[in-house]
Amino acid sequence: MKVIVVGAGVVGTMHAWQAVERGHEVVHIEREAEARGASLRNFGQIWVSGRAGGAELDTALRARELWEGIGARVPGLGFRAIGSLTPVRGELELAVAEAAVARADADARGYKLLTPDEARAVNPALRGAFDAALWCERDAAVEPRTAQLALREALLASGRYTFLPGREVREVVDAGERGRAAVRDDRGEVHSGDAVVLCTGAWLSGLVREVAGEIPVRRVRLQMMQTDPLGEPLTTSVADADSFRYYPAYASEALDALNAGQAQDPTAAAHKMQLLMVQRLDGGLTIGDTHEYEHPFAFDTLEDPYEHLTRVVESLLGRPLPRVRRRWAGVYAQCTDTTRVVHRQQVRDGVWLVTGPGGRGMTCSPAIAETTANELGW
Repeated sequence: MKVIVVGAGVVGTMHAWQAVERGHEVVHIEREAEARGASLRNFGQIWVSGRAGGAELDTALRARELWEGIGARVPGLGFRAIGSLTPVRGELELAVAEAAVARADADARGYKLLTPDEARAVNPALRGAFDAALWCERDAAVEPRTAQLALREALLASGRYTFLPGREVREVVDAGERGRAAVRDDRGEVHSGDAVVLCTGAWLSGLVREVAGEIPVRRVRLQMMQTDPLGEPLTTSVADADSFRYYPAYASEALDALNAGQAQDPTAAAHKMQLLMVQRLDGGLTIGDTHEYEHPFAFDTLEDPYEHLTRVVESLLGRPLPRVRRRWAGVYAQCTDTTRVVHRQQVRDGVWLVTGPGGRGMTCSPAIAETTANELGW
């Protein structure tokens, strides 16, 4: 079988991985020289802790298993099974953490409520004041800026993988006798195979609108930053209690009480913020993020969210934040029905569109691709 994959972000790359793993030939087409979208502009978190129970959690747990296996074979991913800590302050935040630990699926997530001393034994860099911390053992991390490059190097070694950068796919065409499905790129070349998978990320116009119409997927913009090396290990990912307001796993009467009884910081509320923080292999910290849903998006980045994040991080670390080295904005595609993990649609005979995982893309992409491969009978 020959598979044409369009889009070299993490979702597209994982579809290529699944096809090659199953013994098939892959032609992988990317409109940029390298992927430059949300697959690089994220935390690199394999984030199990906040996922909704049911299909979303099952997908995340399967993806976590796949990431670990791939990471053992591809060291360049920088896979680390580091877990996460969410420090809490006050009775209202503590009650949400306690409700999470009481979930029926708490063991599957590796939830445990730790005292401050227990949390610092896991992550000594957390020297700030807090009352307890929610530990999630199943969370992990990879290096988002280099993960696709490392995966591609392994794919190329298979001898069944061809990468074609700098080509924008313009149309789906009749494959004729060359195969079941085909696309034409902006150089006029036709690429045909037994299946075409369009993993276009936040690119929802042009070809996507032509072949699929208006799909139930929206674009979301975020702001993030990265610091100079911290100078010490941050041994886990770190979130703040605002993540309780954002992730569906924490929905409970306790969360309702938190929302009613403890107003979110005005800057955090205005920009729909939470703190997530991961240490990179070079020692720097990736910190974010904001959420912007209304179009047209701003074309600039705002300082207020960065100042808020700095204050929150410094209160947890009990020390000044290292110099900020990079700031950026990114856009990802999210299903408008946020209970859906991904939008998967057959748009032509042999041609499938897979997009819209939202902030779950880095976490869930291996399992999303596995499901596509299974459904298409690869």
